Amino acid sequence: MPKNKGKGGKNRRRGKNENESEKRELIFKEDGQEYAQVIKMLGNGRLEAFCFDGTKRLCHIRGKLRKKVWINQGDIILLGLRDYQDAKADVILKYTADEARNLKAYGELPENAKIADTGTMENEEEDDITFDIDQEDDEIDDVSCRYLPYA
Repeated sequence: MPKNKGKGGKNRRRGKNENESEKRELIFKEDGQEYAQVIKMLGNGRLEAFCFDGTKRLCHIRGKLRKKVWINQGDIILLGLRDYQDAKADVILKYTADEARNLKAYGELPENAKIADTGTMENEEEDDITFDIDQEDDEIDDVSCRYLPYA
C-alpha cells in the first residue's frame, strides 16, 4: 500500500463550515434582484421558484452555493434576474428562517409568504389524539393454551 503523504482526507480539504454559527448582516434586494420561495427542487443544481413579483422561474444554484448551502423546498432565497431571459434566474443567497422573518417584519416580503421553519416545532400545533377503549371488549374469553415440549 502507498504511504499517505498528504495532510488529511477529503473532509479536511472540504473545510469546516465555520460561518454557520455567527450572525451575518441582512442583505436586501437591489436592482435586478428579487425575493423568491422554492417550489420544487429539480436536481443538477436547479430549482423552480415562485418570485414575489408574481412569476414562476427556473433557477440555477451558483457554484459558490452548491454543496455548501443546502436549499430545500419552501426556503426563501434571493435571485439575480437575467436581462436576456425573464423565465430564468440565478440563486444568489439563501435566507435562514430568522432572516426571512426579519425581512417579513421590514415589509420586504408579502404577508402571505409562508416561512418554512426547519428543525423547530414551536410553531406547529400538536393534535390531541384520544383513544376510546370499551372496557367490556377488553376481556379475554376462554383461552386455552398448550405447551409443546421441545424435541
